Amino acid sequence: MNAFKKSLVVTSMALTFPLASNVAQAYEVSANVTIASDYRFRGISQNDTEIALQGGFDIAFDNGLYVGTWGSQVDFNDSDESDAGLELDYYFGYGGNLTEEVSYDVGYLYYDYPGSDESTPALHPLTAGRDLDYQELYGSLSYKGGTLGFAYSDDYFLETGEFWYLYADYGFELPHGFSLGFHAGYNDFEHKSTDSGKDGEEAFLTDGEDSYTDYSITLGKSWQGLDFALSWIDTTLDDEECFDTSWCDSTLLFSISKSM
Repeated sequence: MNAFKKSLVVTSMALTFPLASNVAQAYEVSANVTIASDYRFRGISQNDTEIALQGGFDIAFDNGLYVGTWGSQVDFNDSDESDAGLELDYYFGYGGNLTEEVSYDVGYLYYDYPGSDESTPALHPLTAGRDLDYQELYGSLSYKGGTLGFAYSDDYFLETGEFWYLYADYGFELPHGFSLGFHAGYNDFEHKSTDSGKDGEEAFLTDGEDSYTDYSITLGKSWQGLDFALSWIDTTLDDEECFDTSWCDSTLLFSISKSM
């Protein structure tokens, strides 16, 4: 399962199917649906700070291979002309254990925005006429409650060139069924932005930035078959650096998830 991109808390049912060698290969099917007060990805709102409905579906094989898809409402422009109202992610990967306490996960992830194209209204004058779809390779190592990971894109969101994401997560259980998680991520872009767009016309951020940090603290609780989460999320970006919007401001995000 691609824990890097989305945390899918799911229940599974074991199934089998015959392979060419007549050896039965077990796999698990899992899914979930979530309603959240916003969709924040790497600290930035993907839905104009509005409520988002989300859901995912995964198939995980006993040999460590997995494949899945995940979707969410998105809104990158408050204009009714924007057609990018949906994000669909498709991914596959492989995970396993190096030791009893150390595990790893590697994979490929494609971000698709159906209905969006180069005519989609711009987030900012510097982003006009750019494609939203992009792809990433990702990997992580986990030890007990901690995870170190990365993601790499050869041409990031809005055709903004090479991008690296380095992150660290740590979580643990609290009394009475609560959990607490910490996250910090460093976003590094190939192109530095400029106010005028000259020499920065391919940049993702605005107002002279080429990197930023996002971080969050999440309190979780499972109750009556539902998973509740309350997260404080922030970035090192101000409004001018973030498409002249409040999408990167500090926020409290609340979500409810149901596993199926």
